[in-house]
Amino acid sequence: MSIEVQISSYIGKLLRDNFGKGPESAYVTIEHPFILIHIRNFISPMENALLKQGKESTVEETRETMLSSLVPEIQAYILALTETEYEKFYYDWNTANQSMMIAGVAKDNYLSQDDQNYKKKNEVEKKINEISQLVQKWPERTVSWMINDRVLVSIRKGILVSIEKEMIQKGYAKPLRVTKRILEKKSFINDGIDTILGKKLTDVFCDWDFDSDTGLLVFYFSPN
Repeated sequence: MSIEVQISSYIGKLLRDNFGKGPESAYVTIEHPFILIHIRNFISPMENALLKQGKESTVEETRETMLSSLVPEIQAYILALTETEYEKFYYDWNTANQSMMIAGVAKDNYLSQDDQNYKKKNEVEKKINEISQLVQKWPERTVSWMINDRVLVSIRKGILVSIEKEMIQKGYAKPLRVTKRILEKKSFINDGIDTILGKKLTDVFCDWDFDSDTGLLVFYFSPN
């Protein structure tokens, strides 16, 4: 059994044990310095009931709490299986699509090793910076990778504005993260990455490591 299949089975069981329902699929991509887990058709009966009552914020906050508690276990399992230290793990979800993303970034000096070129890379990174500026500020550094024809990953450094840093300092990191996710995804869905690449965008996920002022973006596209 491949490592990808083992991780997929593990994630499916972990979510089923903790949410009462597992996903239809958990597709694993390992491409240094990333491990990406794209989870599809995943929503628990309780979450579904809350969404029908218009309580999306409750679902968002509950998932944030649950996943933050599960990440250390996921991190330890993947380290034992792959013998690769993924230093940071990020996660996000799209309740409308019933999809979710969990991403690990290897402990590596990846920001100084951005030697991957893909078609329209500069245009894509400029667009990411422009959208980031609309929502918060122009990043100090933006790096992107086209993992395959369906997946684009970007890391941004230095994106938090002063009021966000103060909210984090005062203990409001969780509501800030939930609000930023909604605002950023709406902006990226509506503003042009897919047009630049000539691909149909099917999912976009974002998350942050507030301690290091780093943000991760993952875009999923339909196959060409």
